[in-house]
Amino acid sequence: MNATADKTKDIYIAGLRNQHAVENQAIELLERQIGRLENYPEMRERMQRHLQESQEQARRIEELLSGFGTSHSALKDTAMSFIGNMMAIGHTTASDEVVKNTFANYAFEHYEMAAYMSLLTLADSLGHSAGMSALKMSLGEEKAMAEWIEQHIRPTTLRFVERSAAGQTAGI
Repeated sequence: MNATADKTKDIYIAGLRNQHAVENQAIELLERQIGRLENYPEMRERMQRHLQESQEQARRIEELLSGFGTSHSALKDTAMSFIGNMMAIGHTTASDEVVKNTFANYAFEHYEMAAYMSLLTLADSLGHSAGMSALKMSLGEEKAMAEWIEQHIRPTTLRFVERSAAGQTAGI
């Protein structure tokens, strides 16, 4: 390998470790939010499916890292899980928690999409076909979740307003 290929591989492996940590953060966020969505059953159901997808995405990344003779970073995973918990807790005191979480989830999905696109660029540059396949699958799942959230911003906001106006639990 030449110096550029070596550096690309190093950046790719670091990116995979980072994304594994991000997936752990996503798992923490989803688990915390799912438990509080009693008034939004369709959101709870879709987030439960995405939780399973996120767990599978983390597993795929572990497999890719293993193929390079390395593994994910426990330190990064722990730090990102902690951040995920703090982010989820941060909105629980807001009266409009479900709306704020919707905004944050939409942004987070786009962050993950950008990360997967970058990883795909690196995998392509290295000719890492196993990575291309796994990362494309994960990118597709993130795009589908972002689309679902986008399609549900309006109905979620309106349901929040209706529940608030009726004096019902307005948040989650």
